[in-house]
Amino acid sequence: MKTILRVAKTELKLLFYSPIAWFLLVVFLIQCGVVYFNAIESFARTQELGGPGLRYMDALTNRAFLGKSGLFGSVMQNLFLYVPLLTMSLISRETGSGTIKLLYSSPVKVYQIILGKYLSMVVYSLLLVLVIGLFLVCASLQIVHPETGMLLTSLLGFFLLLCAYAAIGLFMSCLTTYQVVAAICTFVMIGILSYIGLLWQRIAFVRELTYFLSINGRTQKLLSGLITTKDLVYFLAIVYIFLGLSIYKLKAGMESKPALVKAGRYVAVVLSALLIGYVASIPSLTGYYDATFNKSRTVVPAVQKVLADLGDDPLEVTSYVNLLDQYAYLGGPDSYNDNESRWEHYRRFKSNIHLHKVSYYDSAFANTYSFLPHEAKNLKEAAEQLVKMNGTRLSDYLTPEQIQKQINLRSEDNRYVMQLKWKNKTTWLRIFDDQEVWPGETEVAAALKRLEQAKLPVIGFVTGNLERDINKLGDREYKGLTNLNGFRYSLVNQGFDVQTVSLETDEIPQGIAALVIADPRLALPPATLSKLQQYINNGGNLLIAGEPGRQDIVNPLLSQLGVQLTQGTVLEANKEEMPNKVKALLTPFAGGFFKPVAKAVADSLPVHMPGVAGVSWKPSGAFAVQPLLVTDAQNSWNRVKPYDAEMMTSGVAVEGNGAVAQGGAVVTTVVSGGGRPSPGGPRAAQGMDRDKLGMVSYSPADGDVKGPLTTAVSLTRNINGRQQRIVVAGDADFMSNKQLSGGGGKANFVFSLSIFSWLSYGEFPIDATRPDNRDKRVKVTLDDVNTIRTLFLWIIPALIVAFASVLLIRRKRR
Repeated sequence: MKTILRVAKTELKLLFYSPIAWFLLVVFLIQCGVVYFNAIESFARTQELGGPGLRYMDALTNRAFLGKSGLFGSVMQNLFLYVPLLTMSLISRETGSGTIKLLYSSPVKVYQIILGKYLSMVVYSLLLVLVIGLFLVCASLQIVHPETGMLLTSLLGFFLLLCAYAAIGLFMSCLTTYQVVAAICTFVMIGILSYIGLLWQRIAFVRELTYFLSINGRTQKLLSGLITTKDLVYFLAIVYIFLGLSIYKLKAGMESKPALVKAGRYVAVVLSALLIGYVASIPSLTGYYDATFNKSRTVVPAVQKVLADLGDDPLEVTSYVNLLDQYAYLGGPDSYNDNESRWEHYRRFKSNIHLHKVSYYDSAFANTYSFLPHEAKNLKEAAEQLVKMNGTRLSDYLTPEQIQKQINLRSEDNRYVMQLKWKNKTTWLRIFDDQEVWPGETEVAAALKRLEQAKLPVIGFVTGNLERDINKLGDREYKGLTNLNGFRYSLVNQGFDVQTVSLETDEIPQGIAALVIADPRLALPPATLSKLQQYINNGGNLLIAGEPGRQDIVNPLLSQLGVQLTQGTVLEANKEEMPNKVKALLTPFAGGFFKPVAKAVADSLPVHMPGVAGVSWKPSGAFAVQPLLVTDAQNSWNRVKPYDAEMMTSGVAVEGNGAVAQGGAVVTTVVSGGGRPSPGGPRAAQGMDRDKLGMVSYSPADGDVKGPLTTAVSLTRNINGRQQRIVVAGDADFMSNKQLSGGGGKANFVFSLSIFSWLSYGEFPIDATRPDNRDKRVKVTLDDVNTIRTLFLWIIPALIVAFASVLLIRRKRR
């Protein structure tokens, strides 16, 4: 060991008696400083300006250090430029000058030479780690509640990557007497290891080996706060491979051995490392440590429990990939590693999850022929042209006839879909038409629960009186809410089953979780009312959604609950929308239904309700009533006088540049068709029928009631040994296809899901929320940032340059 330390000490002296080590250190410090202080300056500026920008101040540690624009992301993209300049002379200098012969003849062993020189590179790497550590200390002092654990794991990943690059550079230095050639070879080898994971992905055995050798993305888990044993073993294996090859390369210059023996040594080193890596990558042998504050790199406890409930029986996941589907890339020839990584955090808690893939081509019903070449006359021709584009063979894909004999995918529109199989039970796990595409923990857990449970909560939708239809895609219908396969927040993708219930001919099914009556347009027949009253008397859960103008249809049913939809329409003054498009705010009580709703409450996200009636109730009724949605107190009112939405094209009245106020009343108006003001302007309309001019205003004389107004309530009572739960809303559109597909806001689908979560006593959706990030503010001002920036980018580099100059000048004089 003493010999190794002496070699390392000698190498470090040579390194620091040359300008290259000091130059790289200064450049590295400045690069880190520029990236870090740009991020902190941006945070400080946003914080000082205040306003809406503060809403985006979140996860500051992640933004400052990770990602392509973060400190670690930026540094690691350019790290391969630093190491070759340091390692190129380690051995090539000795072989080029002939001093290697002296080393051979000395009592120093070859492995001591290699380990000593490598140790010198490790020490220099620690200096680079120290430089980044300075910025980590700055972050801990400048960011409120920084993610310290994630920063430390990122630092570990950075150090391991440096060590791996140093080992590669050392070996390349053994191959040539020219230092520049050694540097170029190091660049090339790092490039090969970065891209080897993309090669031979269609050969299963080779794919596993190349994926293990690939260095690209190996630090991603460490950068994100997750330490895994297989990543640690990987870096140790890379170091072992290249140090072993370096030792045997130098030995080959000292010994007279057959070429076969020399080659066998190299092969033995590589194969032993691959074997170690293969064993370490077995899911059941992999260890994990999540250093993040909110355990964002680990599936939530609720999902862990679902996985644990599957027991020791294996879970088979078969992906069905349609070549003609727009999502075929998810199961493409080069997607193996991506799919493995998507399932890895589930395998952490259930190691025997096995992935399979079936590729085929058939009609893509969800996007009929939109991805087919225009010149293709039929499916086969289209498939032949597409396989030419992606470099595969048509024989790799099942024909439409073959896949239809194997499984019926027509119910899934022949989209990319995964079939989960456990104990001879199967269910679908879908992808979705949104930015995330891949199912999240909530959707995966819901699918797994379908396998475990023989019975899931069933939501029944009453039909027969022109209610909203759960099987149609019209703007007012409910397919998106209930059973649209490609919509993440559909009930069927969140763990519920849905069905229609015709009360004219059928009884209400036993054991149903909740019944929905959504905007009946015809009066409920006496037989239907009787069945519903009996259902309520027996303690059944219920959702009743009405609409303005149809209060008389649902109020007879609501009368036994002590609740009524008030006559008239709720209006709201809004510069951008028609006055009947109300934005109701969630109450804190509604926030207790479902954790994502609590966040919507905290962020004051409104639920869009285009046409809504107010809800009133008797305080002394049999049910305890709690408001769920309430309109803005200043800008809303209930209009009793008939309101014709067709005549309204906007919702704001102006007189000159301000709002019209008459007798303290809020007045709104609209412009006439085409966006042009009515002749003579608002003043010319005084004394005329405002409704005929497209104007509407709050008028106490006409019986209007000022806000705030309640537009949705919950009712509870204890009956038959459990709590009966009922929701009544004055609008049925807030759950419609139009509102859930973008016409409304985020709060619409979150609140819609929360209702069914509450009605099913929280059984579904599976709660996959995590605590909010705490690093949302910085402790420094712009002036502070400029001062510290000057210190790190000018003063400290200048001091290093001055010290290095004095050292090198004195060394040269000696």
